[in-house]
Amino acid sequence: CYPASSHYLKNTPTQLAFFERNIVDSHYYTRTRASTMSTTEAQDPVKSETNKVESVIRSRKERPTGSTHFGDADWDEEQVDEIGDATWGEVAKACCVHDAKEWGKIFVGACGALFFLYFFLFALELLGNSAKVLGGCRAGGLLSDETNPVAGLVIGELATALIQSSSTTTSIIVSLVGADAVSVNSGIYLVMGANIGTSVTNTIVSMGQMADGAQLERAFAGATVHDLFNLLSVAILFPLEIISHYLYHLTKAMLPDSVNDGEEWEGPIKKIVSPLSDKILKSNKDVIKDIATGKVESCDTYYPVLCLDGIEDYKHCASKCDKDAGEEVGVDCGRVGLITCDKTTGCPAFFQNGANLHDDSISGGVCLVLSLFLLIVCLMGLVNVLQRGLAGMSTRIIYKATNVNGLIGIVIGAAITILVQSSSITTSVLTPFVGIGVIQLEQMFPLTLGANIGTTITGLLASMVSDNVDALQVALCHLFFNISGIVIWYPIPIMRRVPLRGARALGRATRRSRLVPPIYIIVVFFVIPLLLLGLSSLFMQKTVGFTVLGSFLVIGVILGIARFIWW
Repeated sequence: CYPASSHYLKNTPTQLAFFERNIVDSHYYTRTRASTMSTTEAQDPVKSETNKVESVIRSRKERPTGSTHFGDADWDEEQVDEIGDATWGEVAKACCVHDAKEWGKIFVGACGALFFLYFFLFALELLGNSAKVLGGCRAGGLLSDETNPVAGLVIGELATALIQSSSTTTSIIVSLVGADAVSVNSGIYLVMGANIGTSVTNTIVSMGQMADGAQLERAFAGATVHDLFNLLSVAILFPLEIISHYLYHLTKAMLPDSVNDGEEWEGPIKKIVSPLSDKILKSNKDVIKDIATGKVESCDTYYPVLCLDGIEDYKHCASKCDKDAGEEVGVDCGRVGLITCDKTTGCPAFFQNGANLHDDSISGGVCLVLSLFLLIVCLMGLVNVLQRGLAGMSTRIIYKATNVNGLIGIVIGAAITILVQSSSITTSVLTPFVGIGVIQLEQMFPLTLGANIGTTITGLLASMVSDNVDALQVALCHLFFNISGIVIWYPIPIMRRVPLRGARALGRATRRSRLVPPIYIIVVFFVIPLLLLGLSSLFMQKTVGFTVLGSFLVIGVILGIARFIWW
């Protein structure tokens, strides 16, 4: 009703009639709504009561069951040990029991998720190709030198961080050992470093959730648990290998007398994503291998790009010369640099006849920026679709569905990585799920361990292409290095808590500043490795002055790291 004030008493007859109609309409709506609600309650009183409660309750503290639902105001406050246990029947009902309208929404959401996931994978592939174009020459030069163990470890890490692919790095290392360009012992240290460098990609992906502080905390923790496992494994197994050479002797005893030539295998995911990415940019991995093996001195050998008769296709530009038949570049075959053409899709959009090294580097830089932009857009879209699809679902259901046995998680992570042929892709796709809370950090850990196992398959396949048993030995060392790390850091609960607590601490640090992830990436993957490389070079001078200086610097670095950990 309206207040009986002098203002309303002074209204004109027309205004009074208008107010009366509104009052009548309001009363009619109230009676109709009550009638409708009464009918609904009569048909399904439980559902009606649930709907009324859920329309108001947005906190687990107000629910009789005390369970948290996805999207609640206090969603971030619930701890893993506070999540109740659901039955598989409840999981099946939440998953499969829906009406026609809900199934329609699920179908649209699934299509949206697949759309963003495909272009997310496409962006990762384009990012990898761009990094190879930009850093391929430098990475090949780094891998070409026979170095001391510390330098080998750092070079493996830097090369992988530059080209954003441990699979490519390990394949090149295996090829170097197979060609007798690098010894088996040096190859072992290089693959240890590659294991560290591979985790930079998913750490970059975690920064895509910077808009939400809680999501960034979880995503960064989910990404860095992979980093910490690799760093901790190297911290123990690297000095152990220097002292005992246990990986060398273990794999040496397993080697056959000879290895038959095999064929390279391409995973199904790459077959789906590569056709589109190859139309934009396709990196020439042969350049990195040729520089690393010493076939050429620098990338300048491959420039300027030359296509026969000015025709830009694979046959006229990228087909290789048969030197035994006397074929010459520019007469019988073309020449390509860091960007090459594909037999099926032809030359990519950023390929240019007559391009020099600077032109290809600019193309790689542009594609790198485009891939990062697309990566963030697809990540935001994927997260948004998943959040809408899971809105209102109980955490008990989500936790039950994703809480698999650790051993099964390792197998799942390895299987996914074998399919996509990249541990970076596996962990990068899973990181957003950790960010929105669908996968707990405890479940992410075994999945990343499985990804580490799966990525060694690429090296094993590369060793099969070579007929040198030393190449197979390095690939086996990569596999048993990861298995040894898992044995140390996963089965025993007290050891398992070390990387988990470290990852949570790094995640909480993002609450203090959003600059923590980029600073972490720069320091861990570039500054510290370069510092170690410089220190190792001091000891390689074999003079008293440099050795003493290096010793003091090492002590200072150790004290600094200890102070940081204590802080």
